[in-house]
Amino acid sequence: MSLRSIDASLTEDILTEDSAILDSIGRSLATTVDGVNALATSFANDAVFARNLADAVKLIADRNGRVVVSGVGKSGHIGRKIAATMASTGTSAYFVHPTEASHGDLGMITSDDLVILLSWSGETVELGNMLAYAQRFKVPVISLTSNQDSLLARHSTVPIVIPKVNEACPHGLAPTTSALLQLAVGDALAIALLERRGFSPEDFKTFHPGGKLGAQLLLVGELAHRGDAMPILPLGAQMGQALIEMSSKGFGVVGVVDTDGKLAGVITDGDLRRHMSDGLLQQTVEAIMSVKPRVISPQLLASAAMQVMQSSKVTVLFLVDETETPVGILHIHDLLRAGVA
Repeated sequence: MSLRSIDASLTEDILTEDSAILDSIGRSLATTVDGVNALATSFANDAVFARNLADAVKLIADRNGRVVVSGVGKSGHIGRKIAATMASTGTSAYFVHPTEASHGDLGMITSDDLVILLSWSGETVELGNMLAYAQRFKVPVISLTSNQDSLLARHSTVPIVIPKVNEACPHGLAPTTSALLQLAVGDALAIALLERRGFSPEDFKTFHPGGKLGAQLLLVGELAHRGDAMPILPLGAQMGQALIEMSSKGFGVVGVVDTDGKLAGVITDGDLRRHMSDGLLQQTVEAIMSVKPRVISPQLLASAAMQVMQSSKVTVLFLVDETETPVGILHIHDLLRAGVA
């Protein structure tokens, strides 16, 4: 066998192996999509399912206490994510492992709280003590299960019965599609609660101070340069002064204010190039400035300021208050240093 034929054989083997992998991934994705479609269909056509979802949102919103989420195995992992999503979007929530609950952590649950229990079968033994505790102290229970006749569903205040679907696992054993649908329902509840409470981007900032999301939720007023750092001149100033101000402040722009302190215009590097002549330095700033410059409010989110700069193809913006008085200046580098990108 020649080297060329060996290489061809190896290539065919590799392609065959990749084909099997890609076929497996394709089947898993298709099964997942079918599961999500089944969930959406159930929501659209099953009045009981839709009503219970709405009742769950109202029940959570009307409670004065916290949401306690619990589950075992993959349902437990999904429960942790649901609790984390709720906590970060304005619904006080935390996860309790049912085994730990049986060994003292039940004391963390008060009569003002509400419990969300996850079990695909609805017969998870480890949840029994939590269910009994909730009934004893009249703590409402919302369940996420696929079995409406299960012990969990029958003893829940609001049973959310998710449609039974095929798992992506070819043996039907590893929780895959089922875990995704539990997560989808949990996220839907969290977002409905967010919207019901009017949770705003400013509220997000309170719970997400770190990372890129925290940077995007900063207000431009927190990043802007203020006071003497702003390159500002009054109407009537000479262009020689403007060039000095532009060079010393380092923003490549000068703001021009009228006698009331309002921003009347700006002079940029582009304005200088367009008016370059032997008499430029003898001109006054109003003869060179661009009027009605693009400005932003100090209360604008940093992410929104980045979009304005990118869409307008500018690198510097003045911040003005409600009287159109400049209160700061923002360079795109300030956004990049803060992690807004």
